Amino acid sequence: MLAVIIKMWNERPLRLVLIVALVLRLTAAIFSKGYGWQDDHYLVIEAAQSWVDGTDYNRWLPAENVTTPSGHSFFYPGIHFILFSLLKKISVIDPQLKMYIVRVLHALFSILIVLLGFRITEKLSDKKTASHTALLLAAFWFMPFLSVRNLVEFVCIPFLMLGIWTIMKADEKKNALLQYFIAGIWFGFALNIRYQTALFIGGVCLALLIHKRFLPAVVIGTVVALMFTLIQLPVDYALWHRPFAEFGEYVRYNIASAGDYLSQPWYFYIVLVAGLLIPPVSIFLMIGFFHNWKKHLLIFLPTLFFFLFHSSFENKQERFILTIVPFIIILGSIGWKNISELPRWNFLRRRGILVFFWSINIILLSVATVSYSKRAKVEAMFYLSHIKDKHAIILEDSNHGGYLLMSHFYLNSWMPIYLLNEEADKKSFVDDLDKNNFPEYIVFNEETNIEKRVNDLKQLIPSMKFETAIEPSFIDKLLHRLNPRNANQTIYIYKTK
Repeated sequence: MLAVIIKMWNERPLRLVLIVALVLRLTAAIFSKGYGWQDDHYLVIEAAQSWVDGTDYNRWLPAENVTTPSGHSFFYPGIHFILFSLLKKISVIDPQLKMYIVRVLHALFSILIVLLGFRITEKLSDKKTASHTALLLAAFWFMPFLSVRNLVEFVCIPFLMLGIWTIMKADEKKNALLQYFIAGIWFGFALNIRYQTALFIGGVCLALLIHKRFLPAVVIGTVVALMFTLIQLPVDYALWHRPFAEFGEYVRYNIASAGDYLSQPWYFYIVLVAGLLIPPVSIFLMIGFFHNWKKHLLIFLPTLFFFLFHSSFENKQERFILTIVPFIIILGSIGWKNISELPRWNFLRRRGILVFFWSINIILLSVATVSYSKRAKVEAMFYLSHIKDKHAIILEDSNHGGYLLMSHFYLNSWMPIYLLNEEADKKSFVDDLDKNNFPEYIVFNEETNIEKRVNDLKQLIPSMKFETAIEPSFIDKLLHRLNPRNANQTIYIYKTK
């Protein structure tokens, strides 16, 4: 078996890497259930399913009490709305089964990142470097996990890479102008999925202008604007009766609310990428990214532009920078290879460095690829979804203020979930509940003070009895231990009557 793998690596490396990528991503699609962040579930899956079921969970649609846009692109959630509508027509209603389908589709789509990473690197360097780059894109510890998530920051990457690859191949085609037109279409899809990709696309056009390729820059910019208009305008006029209402609100909100989120120093993303790509290899890749940058301006400039903007913007969240990580890996691998060939830098090719890197990466990969993220929250709602004749649920989160999101999608119902947090008076809360349709279940979030919280509520609801407890996954426990802000803890379910 090993001999076959070595032979394939030497003779057909791309085929081997694509097999590795496919196996890892399908494994993640099967075992890596749940969701990674709030946005990849509640802004995509929850919204789309609510529309299918005739409601509007996020209050994005016009209503008596909703008179302004939310500032979200409907394109990507809209694709899921179509998918869930089709699944409903063929009686696929199980939430976990629907998410298996969603993850498999994303897994297959993400293979383009590996394939295009190989092609782009091969054209800029050589086949050997392309093979190593593609292997990194296939088997970096975080890639399979992210490939099956509904993160717009990641889903837009194949379209950006398709745009770059189409531009690189345009001069080899007889109809070069058509290729730039097609590149604009790919970039247009990326922009409609994630608005911030405008920074990357603008960097591409600027790189073309610097190289005095004015016509390609104009064609691409025009087609991107046309694609954005054709996709956004009908929705905006149908909902808000004015052009670019959602995009305008998105820009306004992010400028006005940048300081409302956790602020990070300007070097936050430098440290993040250095850790994400595993040092010291991450340092080599980051140094390699800047090597011979003028020669690779088409990729270097938009990536740097995107990175600098997000580093200077006050609201910094880890997932924001994921969009350009594959491009850092591509140029970083090429630069690393070129630098390591210099006599004074040949230590960069030492076997020990690679053994250390792959050892750490394989350990992290084996954990991340099968991690069930947000398990307790998902399984608690999925457990309750199988119980008939319920009208409402109480969510007890009295250790915290604010609002805790629990998934109606996995509950398979849009019944009320009444939040009892630390700001509420428990007696008044219970007294205000509809006694004719009293919530049949109480969901207690996390084990902290659980006995006191249960006893306090039992005095007001004497009939409540313990039903089950849902444990978080290993990765959830680990992330909570590393950072208590990751509120992934045990959930307790009690029945009220």
